Amino acid sequence: MTLSKSFAVGGDHAGFDYKDQLIDFLKDQGFAIKDCGTYSADSVDYPDFAHPVANAVESGEVSWGLLLCGSANGVAITANKHQGIRAGLAWNVEVAQLVRQHNDANVICLPVRFITLDEAKACLQMFIDTEFEGGRHAGRVNKIGCI
Repeated sequence: MTLSKSFAVGGDHAGFDYKDQLIDFLKDQGFAIKDCGTYSADSVDYPDFAHPVANAVESGEVSWGLLLCGSANGVAITANKHQGIRAGLAWNVEVAQLVRQHNDANVICLPVRFITLDEAKACLQMFIDTEFEGGRHAGRVNKIGCI
């Protein structure tokens, strides 16, 4: 797996309908994928899928993470419990850009009950295409970790 072109992807039952289509979207761009589930639309607990995605990013196994759930709040909260994770919730392309540009997010969380598949793809593309701006934002990002 080429680290700079790799994603861990996971989500709960609400995110299931988008997951495989977003995996295909990433694969079409040459990304290697670690699929952390879920593998059906049966009801599941989102932390069971958010933690493996966060672990893969935090350990350096993959470069980025994608988490999907109804509101994306649960997966974002769970992922952000990991010291090395900066998970950002994005519901439009402008927010997707800012979580990378200003917060150096390494996990994007998409609220599938509130955005279309095309909007999800656009957010994901913006996340991929946006570089961290650094500068004044770097000092702020460096303060995020717990002491």
